[in-house]
Amino acid sequence: MIKRILRQSLLVTITAAVTALITVPLVVQEGATRLDFSPRAPGVGEARAQGTPPAPSQAQVNQGGLLLGAPTIADVAEKVTPSVVTIFSTRAQRTPQMLGNPFEFFFGPRGIPERQLERKQRSLGSGVIVSRDGYVLTNNHVVQDAGEILVTLADSRELTAKVVGTDPPSDLALLKIPADNLPPIAIGDSSRIRIGDLVLAIGNPLGVGQTVTMGIISAVGRANTGIVDYEDFIQTDAAINPGNSGGALVNLQGELIGVNTAIASMTGGYQGIGFAIPSAMALLIKDSLLRHGKVVRGWLGVSIQNVTPDLAEGMGLTPGKGVLIADVGEDSPAAKAGLQREDVVLSVDGVATNDMGRLRTTIANKGAGAKVMLRVLRKGQELKLPVTLVELPSEGGDQERLQGKAVGPLAGLSLRPADGDLRQKYRLPRQLGGLVVVGLDPESPAAGSGLREGDVIVEVNRARVETVEQLQRVVTGAKRSVLLLVYRQGYTLFLTLRK
Repeated sequence: MIKRILRQSLLVTITAAVTALITVPLVVQEGATRLDFSPRAPGVGEARAQGTPPAPSQAQVNQGGLLLGAPTIADVAEKVTPSVVTIFSTRAQRTPQMLGNPFEFFFGPRGIPERQLERKQRSLGSGVIVSRDGYVLTNNHVVQDAGEILVTLADSRELTAKVVGTDPPSDLALLKIPADNLPPIAIGDSSRIRIGDLVLAIGNPLGVGQTVTMGIISAVGRANTGIVDYEDFIQTDAAINPGNSGGALVNLQGELIGVNTAIASMTGGYQGIGFAIPSAMALLIKDSLLRHGKVVRGWLGVSIQNVTPDLAEGMGLTPGKGVLIADVGEDSPAAKAGLQREDVVLSVDGVATNDMGRLRTTIANKGAGAKVMLRVLRKGQELKLPVTLVELPSEGGDQERLQGKAVGPLAGLSLRPADGDLRQKYRLPRQLGGLVVVGLDPESPAAGSGLREGDVIVEVNRARVETVEQLQRVVTGAKRSVLLLVYRQGYTLFLTLRK
């Protein structure tokens, strides 16, 4: 009996001790609620029971991700919203209109002449004030072809804006409004953002009025989306809808880290994938528009490709590592620096480049006259090549058919050796040799490899090819795939045909 009582007493004592160790006291702190999972130190429980909790350390963090004592999310929103504006643009749109016909509803138009009806189309967007004297950054598509642009400030003033410059390849535009002492937004360093950082998106979605939404940075360096020519997007799940275009993406210090630009959506509305132009790129473009009235981009003078698994197999490279140089322009900065076809660019100024879109944007953002250091892989050896960039130039018969019933990678492909007629038809250089693609079944394996009509197959497995029979022999003898060097509209690229 005594032993049983002692055992029960000991069990109660141990249980009480364990309970004391794992107890999680709830500590209420000013501006936030925080769970303290640290074991209680002697005397702490008594102090809290008397309603005198110890002062929080500055290193402690509240639910908003801000240091205690720092501004809350509401404070950040209050600070930033005066720097974000609403933009209304109008453009004339001419649409055909049939003259009155009482039978049109039943029988359709019956030869009644039409007239052009001019209507004003109004679009909505947002913008960010970037200077006290009235410069506003927004998207090009918000103001493109606009006849009139009105900017509404946070204090409800409505001002007419002028376009300082636009840059469609990046979808940015710079406006000027006649006002002084405006609240410019603080600019953050978009190169230091991390996936998972909390962000706020501010704009006027769907015309409901200025709105603040919160989310995280979902990804960085998004390129090759097909939205614009130069892409290095920040992806976020902060709610972005039509009307948010040109608005601000800010961090929790109230600094601009991106200009909201586009969404990925199956419905036209918010689905959790939004894209913003990084502030670093936006500021470069703003400064170039102010200084030159246009964007002066850097140019290397090469055609480039991603190192796909097929290309890597055919060329003995590592898939996804670096960017392949498919051609080097004559007298280009690349040629003068010693770059060669089949070189693989691994990094620019120490920053890795594993995607052709990112490499293109990086070179463009460096600007004309910039000196960059390229780390290049050539035949298994790494080289460092300095390059001085220049300004990006302005844009501006009978078939020899393979066997009709052939199978494999050459099925559905029609080729002819390059001659005078084909050179004139497809505007080919006089000295160019090889096999011209004059016909292509869109469902064929060759079309799936990326070949197009008008392409010229110059090499097969790094050997010159001049006849269809020569190409057929190489393809027939290949075990898995063949590597093609193809000329297309002034440049060359590599393609692979798989067996």
